[in-house]
Amino acid sequence: MTTFTAVENMSRRGVLKLFGAVGGGLALGASGLAWSPMAMAEGKQAQLNLFIAIGEDNKVYLTCHRSEMGQGIRTGIPQVLADELEADWEQIVVVQGLANEEFGSQNTDGSRSIRKHYQRMRQMGATARVMLEQAAANEWKVPPSQVYAKAGKVHDKSSSKSLSFGDLALAASVLTTPALDNVTLKPASKFTHIGKSPAIVDMDDMISGKAVFGYDIKVEGMVYASITRPPVLGSDVASIDDSAARAVAGVLDVIQIPIAKGAPLFQALGGVAVIASNTWSAIQGRKALKVTWTESANSRYDSDADLAQLVTRVGQPGQVIRQLGDSVTDWNKDNSLSAVYTVPYLTHAMMEPPVAVASVTKEGCELWASTQTPQSTQKNVAGTLGLKDEQVKVNVTLLGGGFGRKSKPDFSVEAAILSKQLNKPVKVSWSREDEIQNGYYHAISAQYYQAKLDSNKVPQALLARSGFPSISSTFAEGVDMPSAGELDLGFSDMPFNLPQIQLESVKATAHSRIGWMRSVCNIQHGFGIGSFVDELAVNAGKPCIAMWRELLGTPRYEKLENQIVKYGNYGETLDDFPIDIGRFLGVIDAVEKAMAKHPKVKDGQGWGFAVHRSFVSYVAVATLVEVNGDNLKVLKSIAAIDAGTVVNPDRAHSQTEGAVIFGLSLAMMGEISYKDGKVEQSNFHNYRLLRMGQSPEIETIVVASSAKPAGVGEPGVPPVAPSLTNAIFAATGKRYRDLPLNKVLKM
Repeated sequence: MTTFTAVENMSRRGVLKLFGAVGGGLALGASGLAWSPMAMAEGKQAQLNLFIAIGEDNKVYLTCHRSEMGQGIRTGIPQVLADELEADWEQIVVVQGLANEEFGSQNTDGSRSIRKHYQRMRQMGATARVMLEQAAANEWKVPPSQVYAKAGKVHDKSSSKSLSFGDLALAASVLTTPALDNVTLKPASKFTHIGKSPAIVDMDDMISGKAVFGYDIKVEGMVYASITRPPVLGSDVASIDDSAARAVAGVLDVIQIPIAKGAPLFQALGGVAVIASNTWSAIQGRKALKVTWTESANSRYDSDADLAQLVTRVGQPGQVIRQLGDSVTDWNKDNSLSAVYTVPYLTHAMMEPPVAVASVTKEGCELWASTQTPQSTQKNVAGTLGLKDEQVKVNVTLLGGGFGRKSKPDFSVEAAILSKQLNKPVKVSWSREDEIQNGYYHAISAQYYQAKLDSNKVPQALLARSGFPSISSTFAEGVDMPSAGELDLGFSDMPFNLPQIQLESVKATAHSRIGWMRSVCNIQHGFGIGSFVDELAVNAGKPCIAMWRELLGTPRYEKLENQIVKYGNYGETLDDFPIDIGRFLGVIDAVEKAMAKHPKVKDGQGWGFAVHRSFVSYVAVATLVEVNGDNLKVLKSIAAIDAGTVVNPDRAHSQTEGAVIFGLSLAMMGEISYKDGKVEQSNFHNYRLLRMGQSPEIETIVVASSAKPAGVGEPGVPPVAPSLTNAIFAATGKRYRDLPLNKVLKM
């Protein structure tokens, strides 16, 4: 366990000495640096650059302002900084950023850490390099054009002279910082770190057990809390008998946390907390509690009945959100094909459940949390405690997975509430049961697709409807329609080259906390459209890949013009990140070539295919299955991703492999169900994940591209489920339109 103790603020000179800088060093922006001496000098440095510090020992301290949850961002961000800085990778020390608004958004979700920060990180590195080169030019009394930085040194072009970054650090620190937009960036052909695959910087510590995750945090004087929360959203404590809990050895107190009113937001759910001197006692004390709960508007909620209503609703006219051409609802069923697809509630099931430590004093609050959103954590805790944002310090630990759950800071709010009441540091640890039964869930959904066909069974027009409880319901009461931003995720941006398209949304009421999960609404939309294209292909007697090519058409940019839709494009402009049909076709080609190398399928085997664009990346997936009776075995998955410029290819392969496993888990076994308003699942025995013996051979292809960096962590998930169900159809002739598959097949 790691013990954190208070350290006094230090002078700039003292900080640099702790870096190994005997005479000084280049400190480009101390603000935001955590787990290093620079953190203690926050506000006492020249704010030249938020991301780079150099000591005279030649160590190069690069700040990562995003959260590391296994995706490798604490390696990727430094790679970009180091490349333009011309740093020696062996001298790099990665520093984790605190919550700091100067970083811009620190919300590590949406597959945007590199996409949104690639250009700025390059500029930050280049700015520091220019300052080091200028310092060397001044030392040698030559023009800056006569010097160049390389591998941690600045060299004189006309001689063998060189100075290390550490030699130049102090002199460089007093120079004027060049404007970020004025520095010259190197061409891709000169990259030394970008495009390479160094081992992730935390690997050795992870393997040796030295890495600090949320559950590893221990603060002097800390007590432990285990919280029983309302089993039904909106219910409250009716009565408590805590006598048996208080009798458990190690239990110190039992505290009721008020139930928040209104929309869930990121507030604490409320309930009853058992406080103890150790985790075990807190858990045992909680088990001994006798709590009765009031009823709420959700106490009779049944997810099966709700899904049946959603299926009915998507079969009826909804709110038009995109229309190309004339209305497309008056078709003869003899000349059309239709289908409905459903996906249940899902939860994140990351390796490490939520955990936070809070220490509230009269000066403010300090937190240690496995959070994807340090700034949101800061603001929500400050709001709950009545503090200013700057009075809340958020230390970001490594995350044992996140998938979007840890972008909701309710668990940090819980720790802060209890710490304030107890006047001592409190650690709130969620159990697996807590995470599964009291989380923020991916919404239950139904989709309807209908295609008008010509005499050759070629699609001429498409009608589609999507219905699911909106994430917006978490933030405002009464929301019962999906938001445009959710429909943008794989539905309203359907890229088909058809003369008539009409897309609609329908109402759905939320009965639980709805939140983001890996690939968000692309989960259901990718499943729906990926399955329906295969049905169109089978109906027309064509291979699925051929139908995709036919529907996509020739290479072009799909601009969605004159179709009433206002498309968000994952926060990017269509000029920078167009819907590029050529890139769709590129990943299709890559997977098709890989499939061609595989031996001919045997009886009972079949390939399935799907392709999807999400987070401005393109992914095609082919899955090979074998079905023997009602026993399903997934044999092989091939996934090709075009994510534009890739900073670390190994991470792109790894994230795509992980997306295949994640997607197969959801499709085969993922389901959260409700009876009487309560989640029926509780742990991995009834919310199952893919096991090693169920995992297929996975082949990943990273398509070379010079396009701007796009998302990597989430785009691989959406095409997995339809490629699987399409493969089962190819093997058996049976079509499955409702997930998960373990309701009808053994695996």
